[in-house]
Amino acid sequence: MALAPRVSSTRRATSARRPAARGQVRLTRRGRLVVFVLALVVVALAAVWLAAGSAATRSEGGSAEVRLVTVAPGDTLWDIASDAAATSGDDVRDMMETIQRLNTLDGSVVYVGQDLRVPVQ
Repeated sequence: MALAPRVSSTRRATSARRPAARGQVRLTRRGRLVVFVLALVVVALAAVWLAAGSAATRSEGGSAEVRLVTVAPGDTLWDIASDAAATSGDDVRDMMETIQRLNTLDGSVVYVGQDLRVPVQ
């Protein structure tokens, strides 16, 4: 009885991956993560850019009624604001801030003959 020679079956370990075809890009796990994060950043920046144009406010949106007051000798911004606050029932400091904002004043200094816009309520 002759024994047949043993043929060892050695398989060469081949990976399941095939080489990428020409012109095809394959991403690793890290590459996919980088692409995802970059896309997420682009979407977030677009959302911030679009939201920056929003002009939602709680106020009614109409311009406040104002009257023109000419500063007389001896008048101060506090005097003018206190007269306006007395008619509207507001705080004098708040009225001063409103007058400064309406007239783009840097401080509380006013000059004789200066015309100031004062809110009317």
